Amino acid sequence: MPRRPRLFLPGITQHVVHRGVNRSDVFRAPSDHAVFLNLLQRAALAGGVAVHAYALMSNHIHVMATPQSEGSLSLMMQDVGRAYVRFFNRRYSRTGTLWDGRFHASLLTSESYWMTCLRYVELNPVRAGLAARPEEYRWSSYRAHAFGAPDPLVGPHPLFDGLGSTATERQAAWRGICRAPIPEERLVELREALRSGRIATAPRLIEVPETL
Repeated sequence: MPRRPRLFLPGITQHVVHRGVNRSDVFRAPSDHAVFLNLLQRAALAGGVAVHAYALMSNHIHVMATPQSEGSLSLMMQDVGRAYVRFFNRRYSRTGTLWDGRFHASLLTSESYWMTCLRYVELNPVRAGLAARPEEYRWSSYRAHAFGAPDPLVGPHPLFDGLGSTATERQAAWRGICRAPIPEERLVELREALRSGRIATAPRLIEVPETL
């Protein structure tokens, strides 16, 4: 069966997921996460991509990113993927592929969908049982958005900036939004968008300030 064509639009954020082959772990130690984030930052700068959010799980990654050109996102993912495989194979004395084929991505063309996807990504470690609270998980962008923790990888986005006129207001608003779990039907929609590669234009999924 031929591969489904993917649509990449400059200036439109994409939700990206890449899994380990056979759902095997792609991170075995905390330093693996740190190396991946460093490689992702370098690849994003080189490829012309703004990264807005991420969560590094044990056997897959979530990234929300906006490409500057049609080929930017693919270039970034290829660069970081190949570089990390070389590092991982060398470190753990293994050979062969690490990733399960090409990455999955869905376009976030709805403002409310963008915000819900951000919440989905940053709460993923809690849903997976890796942490009791999102701020306890080190390898996501939640602490940057919710508490202003320095994170050189995370770039701004107008929708998140619209949560408040100051950083303190935006952080408080985001903590409040993330206190409520995402309904199961919304989780299904998010996952289906990734699986099918469709443009994500779901109806209003969370209430966001009118400034958005």
